[in-house]
Amino acid sequence: METTDPIQKEFFLMKKIVLLFVSIAMLATLISCATLLSESVYPVTITSDPNDAKITVTDSNKNIVFQGKTPSEVNLKAGNGFFKKASYTIRFEKKGYKDSVYTLTSTLDGWYFGNLISGNIIIGMLIIDPITGAMWQLDPHVSVKLPK
Repeated sequence: METTDPIQKEFFLMKKIVLLFVSIAMLATLISCATLLSESVYPVTITSDPNDAKITVTDSNKNIVFQGKTPSEVNLKAGNGFFKKASYTIRFEKKGYKDSVYTLTSTLDGWYFGNLISGNIIIGMLIIDPITGAMWQLDPHVSVKLPK
């Protein structure tokens, strides 16, 4: 219903603007800091000294998630379920050198605590970030010197 009254037109315009801002604010409470500003899968560069070592990356369930040679870049999930950090075992093997094992475990992502600042404690901190795994982060570089 179109109106010609300028006061009524201004009222409807203000109502639409307020509705838009309320909608944006409600949407913002559904988005959590770590999920929005961080990642849940990280590219991890794996190197060794010497290069060309065989690597096998297994997850905490002993599933092989990657096999290759150094240097390599592997995409790894930072989370392992609701409120569970991921942990990976990286085995290095090279002829003429002793085998070496490195454990890569995720740590809390600083952006996770941004939920406290934004007031998004219930939905962001306790639901979204734990489900997506974005509350965790992985070190982007793993480097191992193989012993003779």
